[in-house]
Amino acid sequence: MATLAATPASGTPIAERQPTDWATPAMAARIAARYRAERNFRVAGASALMIAASFLAFLLFTIVRDGSTGFQRSEARIEVQFDAATLGVAPAAVAGSRGAGPQGQAVLARADYQALLLKAAAQLGPADDTLSDAAWMELRAALMDDPALLGQRVTLWVPVRSSIDLLAKGKYDLAAPAESRGVSDREVSDWRWLVREGRLRTGFNTAFLVGADSTEPELAGIGGAALGSLLTLAVTIAIAFPLGVFSAVWLEEFAPKGRLADIIELSINNLAAVPSIIFGLLGLAFFLNFAGMPRSAPLVGGITLALMIMPVIVIAARVAIKAVPPSIRDAALAIGASPIQVVFHHVLPLALPGIMTGTIIGVGRALGETAPLLLIGMRAFVTDVPQGFTSPATVLPMQVFLWSDDVQRGFVEKTSAAIMVLMVILIAMNSMAIYLRNRFERRW
Repeated sequence: MATLAATPASGTPIAERQPTDWATPAMAARIAARYRAERNFRVAGASALMIAASFLAFLLFTIVRDGSTGFQRSEARIEVQFDAATLGVAPAAVAGSRGAGPQGQAVLARADYQALLLKAAAQLGPADDTLSDAAWMELRAALMDDPALLGQRVTLWVPVRSSIDLLAKGKYDLAAPAESRGVSDREVSDWRWLVREGRLRTGFNTAFLVGADSTEPELAGIGGAALGSLLTLAVTIAIAFPLGVFSAVWLEEFAPKGRLADIIELSINNLAAVPSIIFGLLGLAFFLNFAGMPRSAPLVGGITLALMIMPVIVIAARVAIKAVPPSIRDAALAIGASPIQVVFHHVLPLALPGIMTGTIIGVGRALGETAPLLLIGMRAFVTDVPQGFTSPATVLPMQVFLWSDDVQRGFVEKTSAAIMVLMVILIAMNSMAIYLRNRFERRW
């Protein structure tokens, strides 16, 4: 077989290239270097993955270690004599043995429970100041729930101060010097007295999941923030999802190709990369200052976050719609379907898994945002569970931010516990996105 040789324009022939001799030491060294580079790359990739996994594991371990006790609360046992004179109420004003009428409930709500608690705390002897400052609310709840307790002596478990609560959970190093362990000798002595007398217990903190914020760590809860997040996300989804999907449908299926469509597409891509704080400024300037909408309300927060994630939904929906094969459209048109029927009967159902995945990812981003909500007032100290879309409220990420900035040590575990709840919600939403994608995804 003849070997072809190339000849340059000058007419001088180029030497024929000889076959590669793979057995030479030079080639063996080059092959070894190539394999060595591949092994080094694999080791570097595995090392980077292990380092990232180590940081993640350390983060999760720290959060769980500090936050697991946030779901617990320590309580002290006291015997309470619901004395009408101490409460400052007239027994005749409380009608019925259970469930007093509106007037009776109003009388009970105005009673002097602080004096009743102070009288009951005296039985704790040297530990009479270990009860929480807001423990009187437990007495009020018990009496308003059952007015027949008026005049009776009952045993109740009420929350203790944060320092006693942390001592019961083993959060202090008692072997350290008194000036560096963060708790006084008096508090340690009171805690030991309660334990010795069998008056202290630690159990699941239901109030943490259903209650609202408080200045006392032992009473603070995430129920108000969780409901605020739910209401805010409801407004966000109700606005962003239909507008985002319809915008994507129009751009992909009906928009005439031209300069206008290019400008709109460029604007949407740019909006998806705009910092979230800009949308907060928009919400402050337009919805609050111009439109006069209520500050710190889930309605305003939801609209602001809807504007933030709508470009993400538009982009995800366009990609999902574009992934539907053109043959689906051609077949539908061939049997007489109108363009609207093609889109809503054939294209959108097939693109829905991708649209839902993009929407859930966008909503997950909105759930973790704090910067836009800072500017519209949702960092306010809200001690009540929101009653509607226009009630003052905060959200879970903002609650974490507020607690992490508090100097009281009791809020450390509350912060980590709130982060755990937020992570569970985010993992659930991402798991839902993965399930929808795998369940309804079509491969063409």
